[in-house]
Amino acid sequence: MLSIPYTIENLIASVSDTIFRVFIVQDRYQLWLTGLQNTLVIAFFALWIGLILGFLLAVLRVVHDATPRPPVWLRVLNRLAKIYISIIRGVPMVVQLMIFNFIILAASRNGVLIGILAFGFNSSAYVAEIFRAGILSVDKGQMEAGRSLGLSYAQTMRKIIMPQAIKNSIPTLGNEFITVLKETSIAGQVAIMDITRAGAVIRGLTYNPSPLIFVALIYLVMVLFLEFVVGRIERRLRRSDQR
Repeated sequence: MLSIPYTIENLIASVSDTIFRVFIVQDRYQLWLTGLQNTLVIAFFALWIGLILGFLLAVLRVVHDATPRPPVWLRVLNRLAKIYISIIRGVPMVVQLMIFNFIILAASRNGVLIGILAFGFNSSAYVAEIFRAGILSVDKGQMEAGRSLGLSYAQTMRKIIMPQAIKNSIPTLGNEFITVLKETSIAGQVAIMDITRAGAVIRGLTYNPSPLIFVALIYLVMVLFLEFVVGRIERRLRRSDQR
């Protein structure tokens, strides 16, 4: 029967050997760093594209619905926005990524750029609905109060409605940020060297499934960090409400 110290020593030796083979042999840590860098770059810029484009789509739809007799150009843009959102939300992300890689940007060899645009445009459809729901959650009396103070529709939206809508949308936006970060794990489907593909490559080289555990831990740490940041923002906003 093995003694406890001997078992612990074996466990430590096994973990050390695994870390050595996964990270040190043939400078495999560089592959991890490249994958992590690409994952963070794709997620960061995709989030900004999603935020900006989604915000514009939400404002377009809200203005159209609030206009009693919208002009033709506004009706056309609103219809296009609804079609765009429906298509993006209806097609799986992995299929959209392949369409960007093999059709829309087939001539490009920049995998990171393809990932940024694919995930960014996908996120914009969800962000648009998040912002639209946030705007609609603001009481209509807020708009009436702003107009009664002599503010124009645009000024009321910018100074009164939008700040409240953004604050109401923060929790859901935080969830969307986390979703985008985790969705980047499929970037390897089109040969983009993200953190998941780096783990899969090293697993194939070492014939050891442990790199997948490291991938899971890395994503877990990043998600926990995002949750911490979003939580801090929410608490700060709640404190401002109590003043």
